Amino acid sequence: MPYRSTKRTEARKAAVRERISNAARELIAEGGYANAPVAAVAARAGVAVGTVYRHFHSKSGLFAEVFSAASEHEVEAMREATALPGAAAGERVAAGIEAFAHRALRGRRLAWALLAEPVDPAVEAERLRLRRSYRDVIAAVLADGIEAGELPAQDADASAAAVVGAIGEAMVGPLSPTANGADPEAAIAALVSFCTRAIGATTIETTPANRMETANVNA
Repeated sequence: MPYRSTKRTEARKAAVRERISNAARELIAEGGYANAPVAAVAARAGVAVGTVYRHFHSKSGLFAEVFSAASEHEVEAMREATALPGAAAGERVAAGIEAFAHRALRGRRLAWALLAEPVDPAVEAERLRLRRSYRDVIAAVLADGIEAGELPAQDADASAAAVVGAIGEAMVGPLSPTANGADPEAAIAALVSFCTRAIGATTIETTPANRMETANVNA
């Protein structure tokens, strides 16, 4: 008679899988992907190395799942930041950028791993999906602005992709493990100014206090 797993067995497996995934994310957040070999993940999760491979077919598969879960959380945070009823499109884009940047600065090592750390193809595929998800959030805001007459006619997807590219490039320096200590607030202000001008919005005036308020609201 074939073995049939019970709900309790499945729940136990899911709990172990989640514990392994959480352990990997913690290690990556502490020191990047190089800080999360399978043996270290297993030790952090309190399981045997073989148990990790029973739940994940490879280390790259584990990292891809961790990346996917972390990135979905960040995309949702940006979506929430841009959901400002009654605000103009430029203000909404600025809020999304500021929330992204401050969240990244609070978790620099994980943000660096998500944005720029060299990864294998499985994780790189998730990284491309992440960029498309950010693009879709910004594109929706741009489409609203174009329809409302707040922004000039443009290809919302193309403009949003350019904005996401600018965000990633501008944040690489401040997030890098070898960052030279430049003022990240100045970099964020310059990034917001550039992106809002690029989409044809009125320049958004920002202050460190306002940016911190946005970050706290969307933490």
